[in-house]
Amino acid sequence: MPMTQVEVGSPVIGVLTEIPVERGDHVKRGQPIAQLDAQLERASLDAATQRAKSSGDYSATKTAAQHAKRMADRAEELFNQHFISATDRDKALAEAKIAAMHLQQAQEQREVARREVAVAQAQLDLRTILSPIDGVVADRYMSPGERVENKPVLKLAQIDPLRVEVVVASRRFSDIKPGLEATVTPELAGLAGVSARVTTVDAVIDAASNTFRVRLELPNPGNAIPSGLRCRIDFKR
Repeated sequence: MPMTQVEVGSPVIGVLTEIPVERGDHVKRGQPIAQLDAQLERASLDAATQRAKSSGDYSATKTAAQHAKRMADRAEELFNQHFISATDRDKALAEAKIAAMHLQQAQEQREVARREVAVAQAQLDLRTILSPIDGVVADRYMSPGERVENKPVLKLAQIDPLRVEVVVASRRFSDIKPGLEATVTPELAGLAGVSARVTTVDAVIDAASNTFRVRLELPNPGNAIPSGLRCRIDFKR
């Protein structure tokens, strides 16, 4: 059986515009598997990006602040050398202080614009549904044009590795421990036995059947073995 099965939906409400995968397709973690309509979010991102790039006012304010600082430093030197009055020195210092305040405001506005871009990008990203696992598409519940609310869009299954569930007679309880290797032979023509490893042994024996359950992990590179097959298990001693 699959190691993991997940039903994937959308964190936001919207209309599906594209589902580029079909049942049985292989998917990778982070791969786009469905897209919701995102015209409004894309327009918001474009607008926020344009505002963030409009740095002409900031550049001019920064240049003015640097110039005012130089003038204030020069005025301080001239005042100390008795070339200008205290009034002229104070005027230059006041102008530098005002220019610095304007620069700080411009910096804050630019930071706000950058945050608006980040928010707009996050809102746009929510319109794209990504696969949370490497696996296959086990089922597809919806089609483009349908409205996504609380229902899942797709069901995904991770089949590398596979999970093998075995019911074992109680007399073998002391023989089987986590880490023990076993050969798993699927009941399907053309498939040879594959080595698997015990991961979990139930601590409780079922009194009615006098059996216990064992779980193994079976590597399945390339998803060569389909999930759901009956198998024969030979535990190594």
